[in-house]
Amino acid sequence: MTRTEIVPAAAADLEAVRALLESANLPVADLGSRDQHFLVARDGEAVVGCVALEQYGTVALLRSLAVAPARRGAGLGRALFDAIVIEARRRGIEEAYLLTTTIEPFAARRGFVRVDRASVAPAVRASAEFRTCCPASAVCMARRL
Repeated sequence: MTRTEIVPAAAADLEAVRALLESANLPVADLGSRDQHFLVARDGEAVVGCVALEQYGTVALLRSLAVAPARRGAGLGRALFDAIVIEARRRGIEEAYLLTTTIEPFAARRGFVRVDRASVAPAVRASAEFRTCCPASAVCMARRL
């Protein structure tokens, strides 16, 4: 059995990331934007999870957390989420936001709280995720890092 590693995504990972996001019904329309920094979970050569951040100065949008169906429920989502928060801090991010229709309790356990969309940093509000990709019904959450 191979060891699962969480590493920065390579350009060759884009199609596997797209497939993961589509399988989780997450937005892919803006996938590959220059502002996105993906981490992937690899089991050997297979990409079995992903998560990203979009950095806008000292604020960021955390997004695109997905785990392959066969790997769900074993803590890989938690490991990916924790790894992207560490990466955000490493990059000098002071506040992170996310939009979700499914992981509000999960994010709340990691210190995120509901916020009004109008209170989100303007650069993040201008992102494609906020403007067009995520439904208006998505919960907006924030956390100081």
